Amino acid sequence: MDRVLVRLIAATSFLAFTLLPAQSEPKHGIAMQGEPALPPDYQHFDYVNPDAPKGGNVTYCVVGSFDNLNPFILKSLRTTARGMIDTVYGNLVFEPLMQRNYNEPFSLYGLLADSADMDPERKSIEFHLNPNAKWSDGQPVTPEDVLFTYDVFADKGRPPYSERMSMIAKLEKTGDHSVKFTFNDKANREFPLIVALTPIIPKHAFDKDTFDKTTLKPLIGSGPYTVDKVQPGQRIVFKRNPDYWGKDVPSKRGFDNFDRITIEYFLNANAKTEAFKKGICALDDETDPVKRERDIDFPAFRKGDVKEEYFNTGIPPVVTGFLFNTRLPKFADPVVRRALGMLYDFEWTNKNLFGGKFNRTMSYWQNSELSAIGHPADDREKALLAPYPGRVPPDVMDGTWRPLVTDGSGQDRKVLKTAFELLKSAGFHVQDGKMLDPQGSPFGFDILTSSQDEERLAAVYQRTLEKIGINVGIRTLDGDQIQSRKQRFDFEVLIGTSGFSNSLSPGSEQVGRWGSAAAKAVGSFNLAGVADPAIDAAIDAMLNARAKEDYVAAVRVLDRLLISGNYIVPMQYNTQQWLAYWSYLEHPQRTPIFGYQLPTWWRKPN
Repeated sequence: MDRVLVRLIAATSFLAFTLLPAQSEPKHGIAMQGEPALPPDYQHFDYVNPDAPKGGNVTYCVVGSFDNLNPFILKSLRTTARGMIDTVYGNLVFEPLMQRNYNEPFSLYGLLADSADMDPERKSIEFHLNPNAKWSDGQPVTPEDVLFTYDVFADKGRPPYSERMSMIAKLEKTGDHSVKFTFNDKANREFPLIVALTPIIPKHAFDKDTFDKTTLKPLIGSGPYTVDKVQPGQRIVFKRNPDYWGKDVPSKRGFDNFDRITIEYFLNANAKTEAFKKGICALDDETDPVKRERDIDFPAFRKGDVKEEYFNTGIPPVVTGFLFNTRLPKFADPVVRRALGMLYDFEWTNKNLFGGKFNRTMSYWQNSELSAIGHPADDREKALLAPYPGRVPPDVMDGTWRPLVTDGSGQDRKVLKTAFELLKSAGFHVQDGKMLDPQGSPFGFDILTSSQDEERLAAVYQRTLEKIGINVGIRTLDGDQIQSRKQRFDFEVLIGTSGFSNSLSPGSEQVGRWGSAAAKAVGSFNLAGVADPAIDAAIDAMLNARAKEDYVAAVRVLDRLLISGNYIVPMQYNTQQWLAYWSYLEHPQRTPIFGYQLPTWWRKPN
C-alpha cells in the first residue's frame, strides 16, 4: 500500500471520528441549572456532621392516622404511614437513584446510581447503578428493578408516579449495572432529575397483580431502615439496618444516626403537644407563636431539659390560606374570588392571634427573585402573556400590587365597601341582610377545618364575611375525613396550602398543583381545580427554560397568574422555623437553605 493511500485512509478515519456525536461523560451529580456545586471527590454534604455518633432511639409525633405502608398507590393516598418515603423524617425504607442536596436549589448526587450520563439536550439519561447497592434482604439492586418500578407505577401507581412513563419513549437495560431512559416530546428539561428522584422498588418483593392493594405488611426497600413494628393508626417503628449498603456513600454520610425511629400518631394537635411535654415526643414544631410561647413554659423547659431554637431558611414560605374549590359554579368567577380575598383581616388576626409576629403572604415565591412582587414584568414575561391578554391586572404586571390593608379594628368599613362594590359588579346584591348571587339565591359556603387553630382562623374570616351578608359555616372533621374529602375534591373551602413544600427551583410539581390535567385527576394536589391554559403555558416555559433569565421570567409569570386568579386567600408566614426539642438531641451547626434536616440529627451518647 503506497504512502498516499495510507494517508488518505488515516485522514478519512480521523474525519469520521470527529463527525461522531459528542458523548457526555458520566457525572457524580446533576443540576437543574448549571453544574452541581460539589466536586466529584466530595466526602459529604456540608450541613451534616460526618462523625455524628450512631445509636439511641427517637420518637416523632404527628396528627392523623394510617392504614397502609405502600406510599405509591392511590388507595389510602394520604393515610400512608410516615417515613416510608418522607421529606421530613427521610426516605427510611425506599430510596431514589440520586440524593438531593438541600443546600442547593436543585442538585442531585449519586445514591442507588453512583453516576449519571445525561445528554446535553436532556433527551436521554443513563444511570450507572452502584454495584454495592442492595435491598434490605441482601439481594442486589438491578436494572430489572428500575424497569419493574416504572412498569408497575404506570399500571398501578398513583399520581405523579403513574404519569411518568407517558414521557418516556424508551427504557432499557444497557449493562449489568446500567439503565437508560430516552424521553419523548412530552418530557421537559427537568424530567431527567425527576426520574433520578423517583423511588425504586424491588421486583422480587412485589406482585404486580396486587400492587394497588393496601398493605400493613413490612415492605422491602433499599433504605437505611426496615419496618420493625406496626400498630395501625397508632405507631410505626423503624429499625436501622446494620447492613445498610449505603452508609459510606458520600451523599449519606452523617445521616440516619438513630438505631430506632418511632412515629406516634395523635388525634389532634393539643394531644400531640401534651405528649411532647411528657417526654413522649422528641420535638414540637408548633407554628403559632402565641401558642408556643404559652405551651413552652413547663417544668422541663425551665430546668433546661427542653430547648427552643429558631432556624433560618433561604426558601420561600409555603402559601397557606383559604382555598376555593373553583370546580364549583359559586367560585368560578375570579372577580368573586378577588372580592372574597379582600375580606381576610390579616392586620386584626396578626395583632390579636399571633402577637404581631407574622408577615402577610403576597406571593407564591415570597422574598425571592422568583416573586412578581416588586418586579415589573420584563419583555420575556410580556411575550409569554401576550397570547392571554387581560389575564393579569396592571398592578400585578408592574409589581406594585399589594393586598388591602385594614385598620386592624376587625370592622374596617373601607375594605368592606371595596369588596362589596366588586361583588356588585359581578351581579351580586344584598336583600334583607343577605348576599344574593346573580340568580337571586343566598350566597354562602362551608369552610372545612381539622384543628382548633384552623377553627380560630375560619371564625375570623367568617365574622368579616357575615358583615356583608355572606353566610359561612365551619365544619371540623378529623384528619382522615379531611384527607378523604381532599382526595375526592368534596369541599367548598378549606384551609389548605399551595403544595407540601416550596423551593427556589419550582418544577414538575407545579403541574400537579396547578396544571389543567391535574384538576380532574382523583388524588391530585390541584385542590383548587385550576384549569387555565395561561398557567399551563407558564409551567411549560418554566420546565423548558435553558437560561436562568428565561426560567425566572416564567416563574414570575406563573406567580402573576396565580395572584390574579385568587385561588387562595393567602394568610401569613414567618421566615424562621421554630423547634422545641428535648436536650438529648443534637444537630449539625450549619442549617441548609431548606431548613433543619431531621435525618442529620443524633442522640447524645450516654
